[in-house]
Amino acid sequence: MALVRILIGALITAGAVFLVRWMLEARDISAEGGAPAPTPLNLVIGLVTNFFDTLGIGSFATTTAAFRLFHVVPDELIPGTIIVGDALAVLTQAVLFISVVAVDPLQMTALIVVCVAGGWIGAGIVTSLSRRAIQLGIGAALLVAVVFMAFSLFGWTPSGGGSAISLTPAAFVVALTINCALGALLPLGIGNYAPSLVMFSVLGMDPKAAFPIMMGSGAFVATVAGVRFLSARRFHQQAALGLTLGGIPGVMAAVWLVKSLPLEALRVLVLAVVAYVSFTLLRSGIRANAEVAVPAVDR
Repeated sequence: MALVRILIGALITAGAVFLVRWMLEARDISAEGGAPAPTPLNLVIGLVTNFFDTLGIGSFATTTAAFRLFHVVPDELIPGTIIVGDALAVLTQAVLFISVVAVDPLQMTALIVVCVAGGWIGAGIVTSLSRRAIQLGIGAALLVAVVFMAFSLFGWTPSGGGSAISLTPAAFVVALTINCALGALLPLGIGNYAPSLVMFSVLGMDPKAAFPIMMGSGAFVATVAGVRFLSARRFHQQAALGLTLGGIPGVMAAVWLVKSLPLEALRVLVLAVVAYVSFTLLRSGIRANAEVAVPAVDR
């Protein structure tokens, strides 16, 4: 299992590089007037969203919903804030799951690599998008999330794969292509957990084996893409720090303390909230487009 240890070492290294880069950026922000410390609301959002993220509900859609409902972060800064703020929490998940869940290490590594490549490209695109484009993009992304949540909630996902911990060569090629695309979509706020579970089930893999792959992919993409968001200053420092400081304890609590929760009722609530937030974002983006399209009348 030398490759697994190397992968965990690479994750920790990526996390350390990301953390140093963030500390340098935070120092510059402080020198320019600083950002206030995270509020209790920021910490609670990080704790709750990452707690349930570890249980498979996902954090992108729920965090976006919380930011919008409580007016915490401007729309154009939401993607970068989530990527930067959740990077270390997702890294914690990845290390824990890669350590304990059996999966083909070569395939896992290759799938993570292509996902990171997609994430680097996607982050470069998202950091240059306008506020309206971000609103429309996240709104559409949340609609995708709603579809996958509904598939999971109502049992429409394929049972798939049995106990297989590796993919056939043909299925592996398909998975590489799709995982690269999922990586490119991550910086926009389309979480990779639900799509990954569906994809690996369809391709014949044990869904449990998908967890280290999707969490490892998410962790590497978050740390790599996070550097791009940091460099572009397309994130909200106060809210991102709240996600991190609240998120890591949330992950640990979910992994070690919780054995059973009434998740079905919670998923229904999350589905309704995410659908509403998607609607409000798309409406804002469409209204902004209409305002631009109508010429001003000189008086």
